[in-house]
Amino acid sequence: MGQLRQGTRGARPEAVPRDPAGCLRQDPQQVDAEERPVPYDATFESLATFECPEWFRDAKLGIWSHWGPQSVPRYGDWYARNMYREGSDQYRYHLRTYGHPSQFGYKDIVQLWKAERFDPHALMDQFVAAGARYFVAQAVHHDNFFNYESAIHPWNSVKVGPGKDIVALWKEAADQRGLPFGITEHLGATLGWTAVNKGSDQHGRYAGIPYDGNDPAYRDFYLDNRKLLPAEDIVVHEPWYSDDPEWHRFWLEAVTEMVDRYQPDLLYSDGPLPFGESDYAPGLQAVAHLYNTNARAVYQQKDRRPEISVVGVMDIERSQTPEIQPAPWQTDTSVGDWFYNVRDVYKTPEHVVELLVDIVSKNGNLLLNIPQLPDGTLDAECSHLLDRLGAWMRVCGEGIHGTRPFRVFGEGPSSVTISGFTENRVDWTASDYRFTRRDNTVYAFQLAWPEDGRSVIRTFADHETVAGVRLLGHGPVPFEQGQGILVVRLPDVPPVAVANCLALDLRTA
Repeated sequence: MGQLRQGTRGARPEAVPRDPAGCLRQDPQQVDAEERPVPYDATFESLATFECPEWFRDAKLGIWSHWGPQSVPRYGDWYARNMYREGSDQYRYHLRTYGHPSQFGYKDIVQLWKAERFDPHALMDQFVAAGARYFVAQAVHHDNFFNYESAIHPWNSVKVGPGKDIVALWKEAADQRGLPFGITEHLGATLGWTAVNKGSDQHGRYAGIPYDGNDPAYRDFYLDNRKLLPAEDIVVHEPWYSDDPEWHRFWLEAVTEMVDRYQPDLLYSDGPLPFGESDYAPGLQAVAHLYNTNARAVYQQKDRRPEISVVGVMDIERSQTPEIQPAPWQTDTSVGDWFYNVRDVYKTPEHVVELLVDIVSKNGNLLLNIPQLPDGTLDAECSHLLDRLGAWMRVCGEGIHGTRPFRVFGEGPSSVTISGFTENRVDWTASDYRFTRRDNTVYAFQLAWPEDGRSVIRTFADHETVAGVRLLGHGPVPFEQGQGILVVRLPDVPPVAVANCLALDLRTA
């Protein structure tokens, strides 16, 4: 079996040159030859030797471009599926905006995507200023449209629509700023997800008229999946992945192409490890190829079982964990819908900061999607959110980037709700804290500013003595510690609007 040299995979010298924004100055793909592992096999035994690289553990915040032709209608996620579901909001919108999907289908929507104002360098500057330390681009969604120049699939962003290799442009911008670069693939579920385009309306004027997915001229885009058309088209039926071996072969060929072309530092599969849990299954082959191509790469998928997630880093969509996890993990979420949606109510900057602090305290990273308009730009609300996030990071980022969990993640009566895709903002109190640590400094984020001007922390044990306290964005503040309780006197005005951070110089007996 291919085995990893202990302590080498993803290793990096402590003193890495960084620019004032904290980004790496070196080529993120450079890895010393002596640090490369022995090649992995596509087995659980071999891939279980994966060790999360330090760049991912240090980064804490990534920005995601979940963007493609489904942004064109500006009507939200899963448009390519729901436009073929009679009675859905997106079906009605499509019918009234573009016409019936027997006449104007998704193949026509992709032609409208031009990305004419897409400026990846300007956007990457915004993301870096907001505190992002890695960037992730969508390579393909469930819609079977590739955002890069593919040699195996003609429905891609170079040959159709924008006439641009979107992924390559993103990678160039990320590389120039020293950001680790990742890609996401959502292709595994595509065969069943798109089967609705083989149907027809059941009622009304267009009853019985086949949707354009039935046209054999577009088989390479719409796929041979009629047998997967559900009898009751409400949700994607389990299993999420088809058992069709030919589809497995195509998926592996496509993912291998993505990895070979862009050598990503991160590869994310939207779902569990694709196509089986036996050694040499397509998913394991893709992971082994990723790691053998890039020694600092991270693979992410959404199966939380430890025997599966051990091959990479566990990802949790729009939720998180209730406690500190021993291994690094990630929450992926969006400030609104996944694709641009004119109906959206976005998360506030304060809500995003609170999510970030809570996640990082539990050994997690936050991958945040910023929905782009079809032309490639951001709307004013998203730009404002990034600006406010960056302003907070410039004050409190010391307690985020490069930190590790403290022995407890926090204290206080309030907590996030762990239930499916629930992301409601918490009504935090001044007694709620989240902790991180770097060397002898513990960072205590107070999640609500106290009316009495005091921070009272009860977490420290008798052998843990606080020798000094700084309020980030302000400076040293007076404090006293007795009987296990730390009391800090705060200034009249908080440095930031949310989650102010105390840097505590902790000495242990």
